[in-house]
Amino acid sequence: MDGTALARRISEETAALAAKITERTGTAPCLATVLVGEDPASVTYVRMKQNRCTKAGITSRHVALPAETTTEELVATITALSEDPEISGILLQHPVPHHIDERAAFEAIAPGKDVDGVTMHSFAAMGFGLPGFVSCTPGGIMRLLAEYDVDLTGKHAVVVGRSAILGKPAGMLLLEQNATVTYCHSRTQDLSSIVRQADVLVAAVGKAEFIRGEDIKPGAVVLDAGYNEGNVGDVHFESAAARASLITPVPGGVGPMTIAVLLEQTVHAAAAQAGLDLADL
Repeated sequence: MDGTALARRISEETAALAAKITERTGTAPCLATVLVGEDPASVTYVRMKQNRCTKAGITSRHVALPAETTTEELVATITALSEDPEISGILLQHPVPHHIDERAAFEAIAPGKDVDGVTMHSFAAMGFGLPGFVSCTPGGIMRLLAEYDVDLTGKHAVVVGRSAILGKPAGMLLLEQNATVTYCHSRTQDLSSIVRQADVLVAAVGKAEFIRGEDIKPGAVVLDAGYNEGNVGDVHFESAAARASLITPVPGGVGPMTIAVLLEQTVHAAAAQAGLDLADL
């Protein structure tokens, strides 16, 4: 499954939409990125997202805070961005330093600007199948499944991982498309036997090549949402690809889709804040 090609197409469509919004309003959509500390990987991710913003006709405002920033200071910063009419969407780069209450920081993001889909409001909207912003990586996974015409009705989908911004929302979005969903996690017993039942497998465990080909059901669709040292995912690609009907590579699969969905949702947020109907653009 070629996430790079699909992400490129979504980004081109997003850029065209951003240009129309800019023409109508005189102001380009704007994504605010907030980074606490100087974690090298996070710095790289934020820079990459800013570069993608530029290519899509989205302006960006970066807020860099010192590692010793308190929860109260971070919440105040995000609240100010939420109230700023020039900001379309807000991205808090995570993880944040351990002394910060990350959930409190996420909840300071106004629902209409939660383009990363990390607030409880967005989580509830995903759970109830209501309009709202989806968590970007699960959203990218669903777009890949739709692009490759994977009919989820009645399929057994197994999600390995239960993080609040990846595993849990991925399962809810799959359920909304009529899949039968099983969540697996660190305390799941006999994990391999459950994985072997999966018609659709989402790997989001954060361990390099944790899932091997012998545990893949022949003909299964495999979506690897992991990214680990050595440029490898959570699935051993070669052995899994020999049994899967469709599989995402790492890199080039789910990763590009995450950023594409983030930018698309930023532009959609800008349109909503300007009172513009996407159908008219």
